[in-house]
Amino acid sequence: MPKFDRELLEEQFAAWVAGWGISLTPAQLDQFGRYLSLLLAWNQRLNLTAVRQPRAIQIRHFLDSLSCLPLMGDMNGRCLIDVGTGAGFPGLPLKIASPGLQLTLVESVRKKARFLRAVVEELALPDVKIVTERVELLGQLPPYREQFDWAVARAVAPMPVLAEYLLPLCRIGGHMLAQKGGSAPVETAAAETAFHVLGGANQRLHLVELPETAEQHYLVIVDKLAATPSRYPRRIGVPAKRPLGR
Repeated sequence: MPKFDRELLEEQFAAWVAGWGISLTPAQLDQFGRYLSLLLAWNQRLNLTAVRQPRAIQIRHFLDSLSCLPLMGDMNGRCLIDVGTGAGFPGLPLKIASPGLQLTLVESVRKKARFLRAVVEELALPDVKIVTERVELLGQLPPYREQFDWAVARAVAPMPVLAEYLLPLCRIGGHMLAQKGGSAPVETAAAETAFHVLGGANQRLHLVELPETAEQHYLVIVDKLAATPSRYPRRIGVPAKRPLGR
């Protein structure tokens, strides 16, 4: 496991997020440090992330996750579901920064879900639910369907597919947020039909600039203005095989 100067990393991380208007307490910075240590330790046997250097993890995972906050506003007291969260991104960093957030993490791979539980237990994070289920099923279940202020995902599927995963989970007046790379403008244009069919509108793209990173990062936000028709999401596997609008 790579050795690192935790205090120095925490100072740099605090300075980065402060540039976005996000203030982290010493206790929150300590939680990020412990999260980083757990990720590095578990990654040796589970391959949770291809990013293995502590500073790069801070930028490409923690900071990238927190880039959502300036657009979301105050998340304390809000309900957020993170679909295909993997090692907890963006959901767990958002929870650390917003302790009052009610968070649901969806991860169908059970080994990754065990890691998520270990992080939640180690950091003593309240109001976090971890669900090992396919999102197509969750979107049809009353405890999840149209229950969330925000439904988010990071690098899970092409945008038309992602819309069918996320918009059924958003309450009317809520929002879906997709973290995307340089293909975001093209993907968003290709998903216009899907957004409309699923009750979404007013899609907008926000370019995110991360330090020491050349790749383009976008946040794509879509408002949920109307109820999703009851047939969506379709059964497991169908959204990916037959994306809406194609």
